Amino acid sequence: MRQGIQAVLATLLLALLSGCGYNTMQANEEAVIAAWGNVESAYQRRNDLIPNLVEVVKGYAKHEGDTLKAVTEARAKVGSMQLTKDAINDPAALNKFQQNQGELSSALSRLMVVAEQYPDLKANQNFLDLQKQLEGTENRINVARERYNKSVQLFNTSIRTFPNSMTNSLILHLKRKEPFKAEDGAKTAPKIKF
Repeated sequence: MRQGIQAVLATLLLALLSGCGYNTMQANEEAVIAAWGNVESAYQRRNDLIPNLVEVVKGYAKHEGDTLKAVTEARAKVGSMQLTKDAINDPAALNKFQQNQGELSSALSRLMVVAEQYPDLKANQNFLDLQKQLEGTENRINVARERYNKSVQLFNTSIRTFPNSMTNSLILHLKRKEPFKAEDGAKTAPKIKF
């Protein structure tokens, strides 16, 4: 009789543990970390391309020093901010990171406007190649952000739904992750003047 009760309890415990979501939540958190790594990788690719773009533009637009200086300074700001994998748990650090990336995007937009004003530069194959690389990189950044947000949504859902929520509150104590959010002013379309 005693062995029968132990067998039933063991079976019950095994059933509870298999449905507790422990492994699922761990896998989802790892997916968030990996997705964040992809976001950082896309930003690093952009950061690596910028010096080449600046040098090509410098050759043609010597008197546009302010714009080139703004790009260089924004890139330095982005490069000086080192985020650890724990940064995805710190909304303030994530917000600062996004703000610095936004400043760099803005400076790059101004640089492209400068480039449009120089017909020789627009026709230069090196510039065209770099411009395509930069456009591709911006697309990669957007895709990486979207994938990060999807993995954050999946993770946040997994820690908040039953029975995972019980496992999380009793054992793991995992916190919600913050998704990427639109920058201030992103709802307003930029004005382009020629």
